Amino acid sequence: MPVAAGLHYQEQGPGDAPPLILSAGLGGAGGYWTPNLPALAERYRVIAYDHRGTGKSDPAPPDPVTIAAMARDVVALMDAIGIERACFMGHALGGLIGLELARLAPARLDKLIVVNGWAVTDPYTRRCFDARLHILASGGPKAYLDAQPIFLFPAPWISENGERLARETEAHLAHFQGEETLKKRIAAIAAFDARSWVGALTTPTLALASRDDMLVPWTASERLAAANDHVSLSLMDGGGHACNLTDPAQFNRIVLDFLRS
Repeated sequence: MPVAAGLHYQEQGPGDAPPLILSAGLGGAGGYWTPNLPALAERYRVIAYDHRGTGKSDPAPPDPVTIAAMARDVVALMDAIGIERACFMGHALGGLIGLELARLAPARLDKLIVVNGWAVTDPYTRRCFDARLHILASGGPKAYLDAQPIFLFPAPWISENGERLARETEAHLAHFQGEETLKKRIAAIAAFDARSWVGALTTPTLALASRDDMLVPWTASERLAAANDHVSLSLMDGGGHACNLTDPAQFNRIVLDFLRS
């Protein structure tokens, strides 16, 4: 698959369709969006990329590792593959990248979707990341990945998908981004604070959240929407943090309705 500006990416959909860039969360790999690609690619030229330092992209993360540097990577990718303007959807960390992109390069964005994101990291989310870092430090990557589904998925979904999660854990372990890179990316998340400027953004934005997210309270999306008249709020009743994976049909419908509006 192609690489541009140091970023590995995959494309689906008609080449002449409006471009839609997808940015994953902390894991960073564009494959996160696999359940959503068929529906989105019916109407859009979909570009899903691996963050720098993750997946098949340049193994060295930005220096320093900041959300703004990650947003500049997106601009470089767009320049490299000839995209002047695009819609952008980011999950959690990817959503923060989208907000930075709307601040740094608003002329490059048509619409923005922030999935289970925030303007400032919630104290509850910080506590979750502290726990995950403790697991990583005491048990290593395998223990970290074994615990990860607790934060990402609803309990019933985990119960019903045990074998699948075991397989995926092994796959994630084989492509683990590295402890130091992960720690730096979590630190960038913790440092992110858009409260002083998020109200001035002009990009039409959807804050999409799940009420049963066990990592990011849905109220963080509510506060994001309340801070800017250009941001609308949509809530899924279930699906957990990775709601695009656990309930792709409902998720895709909400996203496509917003993009068409």
